[in-house]
This record gives sequence, structure tokens and C-alpha cells, in this order.
Amino acid sequence: MRFDTPATTNPIDQLRVVGKPTDRIDGPAKTTGRAPYAYERYDVAPNQAYGYVLGAGFAKGRITAMDTAAAKAAPGVVTVVTTLDMPRLERSESNIAYLFGGPEIQHYHQAVAVVVAETFEQARDAAFLIRTDYAREPGRFDLAARAATAPLVSGDSQEGSSAPAEDRTGDFDGAFAQSPVRIDQTYTTPYESHAMMEPHATIAAWNGDKLTVWTSNQMIAWGKRDLAKTLGIRPENLRLDSPYVGGGFGGKLFIRADIVLAALGAKAARRPVKLALTRPLVANNTTHRSATIQRIRIGAGRDGKITAIAHESTSGNLPDGKPETAVQQTKLLYAGANRLTAMRLAELDLPESNAMRAPGEAPGLMALEIAIDEMAEKLGLDPVEFRILNDTQVDPEHPERPFSQRHLIECLRLGADRFGWSGRNATPGRRREGKWLVGMGVAAGFRNNLLAKSGARVHLDKQGVVTVETDMTDIGTGSYTIIAQTAAEMMGVPLEKVVVRLGDSDFPASAGSGGQWGANNSTAGVYAACVKLRDAVAKSLGFNSADAVFADGQVRAGNRSAPIGQAAGEGGLSAEDQIEFGDLAKRYQQSTFAGHFVEVGVDAATGETRVRRMLAVCSAGRILNPKSARSQVIGAMTMGVGAALMEELAVDKRHGFFVNHDLAGYEVPVHADIPHQEVIFLDEVDPASSPMKAKGVGELGLCGVGAAIANAVYNATGVRVRDYPITLDKLIEHLPEVA
Repeated sequence: MRFDTPATTNPIDQLRVVGKPTDRIDGPAKTTGRAPYAYERYDVAPNQAYGYVLGAGFAKGRITAMDTAAAKAAPGVVTVVTTLDMPRLERSESNIAYLFGGPEIQHYHQAVAVVVAETFEQARDAAFLIRTDYAREPGRFDLAARAATAPLVSGDSQEGSSAPAEDRTGDFDGAFAQSPVRIDQTYTTPYESHAMMEPHATIAAWNGDKLTVWTSNQMIAWGKRDLAKTLGIRPENLRLDSPYVGGGFGGKLFIRADIVLAALGAKAARRPVKLALTRPLVANNTTHRSATIQRIRIGAGRDGKITAIAHESTSGNLPDGKPETAVQQTKLLYAGANRLTAMRLAELDLPESNAMRAPGEAPGLMALEIAIDEMAEKLGLDPVEFRILNDTQVDPEHPERPFSQRHLIECLRLGADRFGWSGRNATPGRRREGKWLVGMGVAAGFRNNLLAKSGARVHLDKQGVVTVETDMTDIGTGSYTIIAQTAAEMMGVPLEKVVVRLGDSDFPASAGSGGQWGANNSTAGVYAACVKLRDAVAKSLGFNSADAVFADGQVRAGNRSAPIGQAAGEGGLSAEDQIEFGDLAKRYQQSTFAGHFVEVGVDAATGETRVRRMLAVCSAGRILNPKSARSQVIGAMTMGVGAALMEELAVDKRHGFFVNHDLAGYEVPVHADIPHQEVIFLDEVDPASSPMKAKGVGELGLCGVGAAIANAVYNATGVRVRDYPITLDKLIEHLPEVA
């Protein structure tokens, strides 16, 4: 099905099932431990051995020799495969670092060996018996030291966030110089780890030249393509299966060392191998969010209208890597005739930087939305009103291109009313409750809506059961449920009559999970397949498909009706299709918006910060399942608390690795850190987005949260922190005198 004109009325608009706050249909399996995750698939292949990955103990240079004799002789060891045993494996188009093979080391904890043994403990102990000789080379590990000479580069996150190396509209320099009110500030965001609950894990089994991997991966079609290329095998000889994923946040968009080394270990051992990366390897061997250094300049007239805005960002990565596209949202979020965005990329020898939840916008808004607050204060304007004053209904760089839907003003106004913004004291440091300095902060949220081809197969049996198959993944987001809701709505059957099967590369390729594109695109693919199945059902029953009504397990046309299962007969009916998009995304700017409001308390003596209340008002098209959508948003808000107050991968700038590479040293929010969170979804649809009229929301809940917290801390204390995370050491020396 091709979607190239805005949607009109269709079966989804009935909203009998879609749009209802529906419990997760996979919830019982997950809460009882029956949902099989990758490392737990003991039933899929007999006689599984355990693999353990050894990472390089240095960051740059060459391995000159590896002595594996002691490891091979250790109890329980089946085989050992080292990086010197083979040439460097080919790098897929999705990977920046090479995953295995050859003596060259690009970064700390790059995989150098896999040990396969009868137990995990035996494999781990044997791995540390391998003696490795290195020839170290000097490395580049300090972003700040290399920022001044970093070249301009363009970048694309592949998640809807992209920007040219430098982009100018109008005369920024002249307009900024002439602006009566100006700010020019620099902000920094740190390296961050995905720190998902389930680490990267794979079970691999060979049957002749055919390989099956049960793995934890967000993008099955990408994974199949990339693993086939990396291992040099034919794609048709490869199957990926990933029905449940315990979190990814972008860290599992691409294949990593676990899947490659499980496959290599299984081939060498001649038996299935299961392998999970340890927490230090999740931080140093896989990917992370890049640190950024961002300079923002804003000029405005005394009426508060922005006349000039510039956002320049510097990030770092391995050679051939991409920048963090932190300037992208600034191209679209606020009006202003004279504009400049630029990105620079420093080559570093740290582990690979790549997509992490809301790449680009998440760190970009952490800086931009502080700058907007600073500008509002300098103008003497309320921060909410300043944002509203500079709203735009068109792409500021291409005014002929309108937004398909843009309700940022509604998000801000409704949020201010619900949060009690009028009670905020505009003078920082004036509100006290006992030992706590209390403040409120606001920030706009922004995230683009990305359209991607997505397919599905649907089958109807004589009992009226509809089975949906697609390689779409559920990474904790609720994909099973919204896909079931879509099929139930389209085929007119109750939800309990729908079976959903996901995550298998033998199923039609979907959009996959990432970039908040999964829900809208994958359900649109199911919609397309169901349209075909409806036609087949009507034809089988002798009905005119244009007149057929599907409801309550029946198909009706005029004064005739029949149970839907009757159309299937003994053999059943199947249909397969995919959604393909035309040029609507070029004709309309498709984005999502939010108003984030936060209240914090800061201990007047110690600088300890506690988030007290949070509110997100979201504009994201039709909400397919308000219950799971809310879950996504509050999870993202929680992630925003971590980014604002605690999360930071600390770099050892001598040896080039992340020191706090486990969950003891890398702090993330826990239940005690998170207060009441309220989420409001605007009642809207976006016909330009898909037949579902929906858009993504999972990353929108993160975008802007960090800045809202930073602005609340400033309102509470009068201390403006521009370097994340906002830890108490950055506050304590500047807090107001304690009476």
C-alpha cells in the first residue's frame, strides 16, 4: 500500500479498540517469567556452551602476540578464538568500530577473544588466563582539548535528526550584532551509557552452513543484513529471532560483539553457544551517547521576538564516525529570520558514539532550552510566554513548508495551567520550605516524526482467529499490544482473537524499533496487510468489499452477515503487504511537541537536588494506547532526571576508557529519585503521518526534560549550571547564605 495523500476516514477511526487504554497483552508472560529473552532460550538448541568475551586492556595500538595455552587447558574449556586467528571481519554499514579480527585495536575493550566452556564461570576464568602482548600507541581521549581544531561535518542520526556541516539563513552575524538583547553561552553534556536492563546477549547455533541466532536486537532486518555481511555468509542462510528485548534505547539498533562472537564461538565449538556481554563491555565495547560542547547565541528585539539564533555543537567519535546532531531541533523549534547552525566532529580513540534515545534532540535541547530561559530572563519575560511569542507554524528556513500539525502553544498553555505555573516566583532563590529551596522550570520538547517502510502478514483461520506476523520488535514499548489493537480494529474481532508474533527475520520486514518511529509505522504496515485480508474475506463471502462492515466477529453487507471465520474455510486466508510512503514528509514538516514542567527542591546547605513534581503535555498525533504511551513517556521523563542530575561516563584521559563502567559507578535514577509524574496527551490526529494518523511519543518524553530540571534548579537557587550533570559540587559554593 502506498501512502501519498493525507488519510481520510478509515476503519481505525472507529476507535473500538485502538485508542483505548489497554493492558499489555505480553504483561502476564513477563511478570511470571515466561517471556523468553535471548540468554534464557535454553529450549531452542540442545547442549549449549557458554561464551565469554575478553576485551582489549588498552585503547590504541596493536596486539603483537596472544598465548592461549593456559586458557585452552583450563577446566571445562571447549575452544578459544582470538582476534589473531583471522583477518579483520568486514565492517557493516551500521558499525563504526570493527567488531573482531586482526591485530589493530581502535578502542578500549574492543573484543580480542572469546572463550567457550561448559559453564559461564569456567569461560570467564579461562579468559583471564590469556596472555596478551600489546604495542601501545598514543591515543586521543579529550574532547575539550581537540574541540578547537575539530572540522565542520554534516551528520544524520538515521532517526530523523540531521543537519549540514554549516547552515545559514539570512545574515546571522549582522542581525546578532545589531540585536539590543543578546546572550552568548556555552553548555556541555557528558558521555552517557544506555545502561539497559538486559545486556547484549545472543545464542548462536549452526546447522551446516545455516546460522540461527536468538538475540536481543531492535532492528531485525538491519541485523540480518549486517551480520551476513560481517560474517561473509548468504543472507538466506541466516535467521535472527528476537521476540522480547529487555530495553535498548538505541544501543541495540546495530549488531555488536555478542552476536558476532557467539556465532564464531559456535562454529569453532561445533555446538550452540550462549553469550552475554558484561556491564563493563556494555559501556566500553558497545556504543554510548557522545559528549557535546555547544555554543548558543540568541539575539532579540526588546519586544521579545528572536531576530538571530545560532547553535554550534562539537562532539567526538572514532574515525568514520558521525557527530551528535545536537543542532537539528534549533532549525525548526523557534522563529527568527537570521539563523546559523554548525556541527564539528573531533576524532577520538574512545569507544564508538552512536544512537542513544533521541539522538540529537536529547542533548541539543538540554542546551537550547536553558539558553531560551536565559534569554527570557534577560528580556524580563515569563519563560512560557517567551516561547509562545516565538512560535512558528512553518519551517523557519523554508517558510513555504508548513508543519502538518503543530500544537506547541497548546502544550505550554495547558501545562502551565495544570502545573500551577502562575504561582512560580520569577525571582530565583526566593521560595523556601524548611531547608529546601524550591523552584519551577519549563522547557519545550521536540522530536521529528519519521516515516519508514514497514510490512506485515496476517492470517485468518476458521475459528476467526487473526494472526499477525512481522519482524517488528517489542523493546518494552508495547508493540505486541498496539499491533493486536490494530488488527482487532481492522478485522472487527475482539482483542483475545488476535495472536501477534514478532521479532523473527522469517517474517515480513518492519520499520523496527527506534527513533520513536516504531509504533506509527509498524501498525500502518499491519493496517495495509489487513486491508488486503478484508478484501479477501469479502470476496470469499461473496460480498462487495466496499460495502462490507467488520464488527463483533461478523462481516455484514446490506442485510447479509456471516461469521468472519466462515470466510477462512479449512485452509485459512492470508494476506501480506507493506506501507510505503510518498512525499508527504517533504511537503509537510512532521514533528511532535511537548511542554515539560518540573518542580525541584534543593537543600540549602548541601546542594542536594530532589525532583518533586513532573508534568509532560504531549502533542503526538493519535495515541494508539494511552496506557502504554504514558508508560513510555514517564520512562523517558525518568531518563531525563538521570541525564540532568547524575548520569555521566567518566573518561580516563590517560588510558582512554570509561571508568564507571558498571551500575555501581554509573548512576541512574531509582524509584526513590522519581516523584509523581503526570502525562497529558492532546486529543488530535495527524492525517499526513499514516493511515493510523499517529506519531511517535517514546522519545518526546525525554526531549527537554533535562533543561526543565536545570531551569528549575536555577529558579530555586539562582545558580545557573551549564555543564551537565547538575551535581551538588557545582551548586554548593554558590548557594544563598543559610540564615
